[in-house]
Amino acid sequence: MTKGRLEAFSDGVLAIVLTIMVLELKIPEEGTLSALRPLIPKILSYILSFIFIGIYWNNHHHLWQAAKNVNGSILWANLHLLFWLSLIPFVTGWMGEHFSAVPVALYGGVLWFSGLAYYIMVRAMLANHEKDSLLASALGNKKKEMLSLYIYTAAIALAFVAAWLAALLYVVVAVMWLVPDRRIETKLRK
Repeated sequence: MTKGRLEAFSDGVLAIVLTIMVLELKIPEEGTLSALRPLIPKILSYILSFIFIGIYWNNHHHLWQAAKNVNGSILWANLHLLFWLSLIPFVTGWMGEHFSAVPVALYGGVLWFSGLAYYIMVRAMLANHEKDSLLASALGNKKKEMLSLYIYTAAIALAFVAAWLAALLYVVVAVMWLVPDRRIETKLRK
């Protein structure tokens, strides 16, 4: 089975996720800068979520450059990832509207499950490729992926103590991933 349809479908879902998020930003009644002040939490939540979706899209793109083919397990693992990513507009809106313990913790929960789903998808892809494939040699260790899950776990618990500290940890993970995963690009150039 070829990978083209999976890539196109995933790109479409992520484009829809981004569109839904921006549509949740309501236009202020007044045409003044002070009218934007109440929207600041929503705008900051949107920016953070846009960055996370961008990170997933970027890494998904690089990952699929190294993949040769797909099977049913990979298709389901990719759908599992897209399911969690499709929940980001909901938790983004809730966190932006009510910056408190439960919405901030749930935001982290969706990020945690998105990270886990990505990890599962990568494992399914590796199981479908040879041990010496470009994909297998490019991915190597998973330290950054595991560190992200640990930070999300800490942030979820921390949300019930100080929501802003939990959000800060989400920003830390985003900054960790802003630079695209170069392992695959490096292997593709060789």
